[in-house]
Amino acid sequence: AMMVALVLFAAVAEAWLLQTPASSGIAVRASRASITRMAATSQDELKKLVGYKAIDDYVTSGMVVGLGTGSTAAFAVERLGEKMKAGELTDIVAVPTSIRTKEQAEELGIPLVTLDTHSELDVAIDGADEVDPDLNLVKGGGGALLREKMVEVCAKKFIVIVDESKLCEGLGPGFPLPVEITPFCWKHTLRKVAELPSLAGCEAKLRLGSAATGSKADGEEPAVTDNGNYIIDLFFTEPIKDPVKAAEELKNQVGVVDHGLFCGMTTAVIIAGKDGISVKEA
Repeated sequence: AMMVALVLFAAVAEAWLLQTPASSGIAVRASRASITRMAATSQDELKKLVGYKAIDDYVTSGMVVGLGTGSTAAFAVERLGEKMKAGELTDIVAVPTSIRTKEQAEELGIPLVTLDTHSELDVAIDGADEVDPDLNLVKGGGGALLREKMVEVCAKKFIVIVDESKLCEGLGPGFPLPVEITPFCWKHTLRKVAELPSLAGCEAKLRLGSAATGSKADGEEPAVTDNGNYIIDLFFTEPIKDPVKAAEELKNQVGVVDHGLFCGMTTAVIIAGKDGISVKEA
């Protein structure tokens, strides 16, 4: 209830600020900064709600759990650590999907394994950058798409946790599609990917800076994944017409390691919004 109130208050305050004379100057700028901080806080609260609910509803003692990567998935890892420390969950082992998730889990005392010893998972929990009406996803804003897909495709249940801003009518325009490629002749691979029929009209750009901060460049050198590869981000002005076909064409392109289209993998999506939490099942 408090989270909803914060969102409503921020909206009302923003509307009031739009009516405030420009002469208010510094006060208006300060108030806008406060509202921005408040909006960020409420966004984190939404992520926490779905992260905690995923663990509470889908994880039981004795399971092998896939741990996703990103700001939303981090709350699920946090909740799993809490419940294990309290003794509410026992005999759990987890498979992390990135170095930073591995480090977080280790700090929380969560026992970790790999796919080499545990190729079948009971459940995997992760966020997404876009979710379409068929529960197909775009993932990879945090640069962990290859390990995420390797782990999550092995899970009996794949639970996706998002806030309602990630829902879309079609994949592509709302978030660039990441594609992990080999550094060798990356310009060649970038051109070949941009020429694929199912991706017609996209603009392909090499990700620069940190691999974990999405398509917005925060450095001058190519972003490098945990696997030593590069990422290209595909920008669309229109939705991808056939995500399944696009996934197939990308996977078949030599030089592409994997891509951020997760099609037909989702068991359920837990969605946090201004009206509360809802669950959409495949």
